[in-house]
Amino acid sequence: MSSDTLMLRLGRAPERLRGARDLARGVLESARFARGALVSHKLRSTLTVLGIVIGVATVISMVSIIEGFNRNVIGNLERFGATLVQFQKFDSRFGPGGPPDESIRNRKNLTYEDSLALKALVPDMAAVSPERYWFPFDGQQVPLAKYGGEEAQPDTMVGVNEDYPAANNQYVGEGRFITASDVQRSAQVVVIGDEIAQTLFPGLDPLGKRVSIAGRTYLVVGVMERQGQSFFESVDQHLYMPITTFDSHFPWIKRTVGVNIATIPKNADLMQKIMDEGTQVLRIRRKVPFNKPNDFGIRTNDAMVRNFKQITGGIALAMVFIAGISLLVGGVGVMNIMLVTVTERTREIGIRKAIGAVKRDIVIQFLTEAMALSAIGGAIGISVGLAISTVVRKVSPLATATPLWSILVGLGVSISIGLFFGIYPAWKAARLDPVEALRYE
Repeated sequence: MSSDTLMLRLGRAPERLRGARDLARGVLESARFARGALVSHKLRSTLTVLGIVIGVATVISMVSIIEGFNRNVIGNLERFGATLVQFQKFDSRFGPGGPPDESIRNRKNLTYEDSLALKALVPDMAAVSPERYWFPFDGQQVPLAKYGGEEAQPDTMVGVNEDYPAANNQYVGEGRFITASDVQRSAQVVVIGDEIAQTLFPGLDPLGKRVSIAGRTYLVVGVMERQGQSFFESVDQHLYMPITTFDSHFPWIKRTVGVNIATIPKNADLMQKIMDEGTQVLRIRRKVPFNKPNDFGIRTNDAMVRNFKQITGGIALAMVFIAGISLLVGGVGVMNIMLVTVTERTREIGIRKAIGAVKRDIVIQFLTEAMALSAIGGAIGISVGLAISTVVRKVSPLATATPLWSILVGLGVSISIGLFFGIYPAWKAARLDPVEALRYE
């Protein structure tokens, strides 16, 4: 590099620094102008940003509710184990949909014998848990559990085998669970949920006590770990007994209600294998022709999570569309008020131009004002959205969660609206002829 070139570049450096300082000074000056304009027209500014406030508040509150909802549901699904493969009568469905066709409604129930076949013929299954559930249906209430003068109402009675805890990732907190021997002997034993234990045995050890259910007595051998409330269900009011005992004592339930068969592989890599082999076993047992689809459903937690995310994602998009309309209205309001502001301050613009302000200064001044106006609306909208999220969390079982990105996006979108819708008014102000502007009254 020659000495002349070096000296030329060194000479330009102070000019660039002065230009940067002038630009920064101009922006700060514009910010002061914007603050003065907003303060002097409080009501007008408030009404102008109302659309932005509503739009950003909608986005923040809906993202918080949906994010919390997702975390709750997905957490509860994953609680059952990532490798759960459940064979059941019907396919799992989320969201709206018409009634299933007749061929699906007329499917045969899965049976306890189907579970025995899976256990015998699919050796890579670490656990095979046939589960027969008695929910209140068709007027058939789950019978009361009684001890002494106390009564407890189970929300669900379940016939199970020894593999239930491993397959469903739910374990006893005290005592033991149903054993293979209990199933083989059709033993009159029960495992009860934590809430049932507290209701029937306040201050007492429930283990070894005998409870009365529908006129029969059962020995309490275990109490499930307390789960608390969850989106799907809580085992705290469940009551479990050997499936063979269940079928013997309540045969009308067996005739009506099939079993769900929960399975898990010996390791995660075998999940697809047990699904394929289990499907083949059930198709053969149920005599499904090779060219026909399965006449039973298969549920995996990862598939349910994907389906659930698709549904909540669709809801989120609908909410974003609605919020977008509100933001568009707010942006038009910002542009309208800035055009009015340009008209009101025409003489001020002429004076600024007369004393040396260039087009860039005028553009920066009005863009800064428009962006400040929309940023204020965005900040208020974020505060309102967070307040709505907090209220929902306090007064409902929904656990809302507000991710940081939603706050940053809300603020960024609101400022961008001010920038976009402020361009035309700022351009119009910058093009005013200073002589004509000074004559304006």
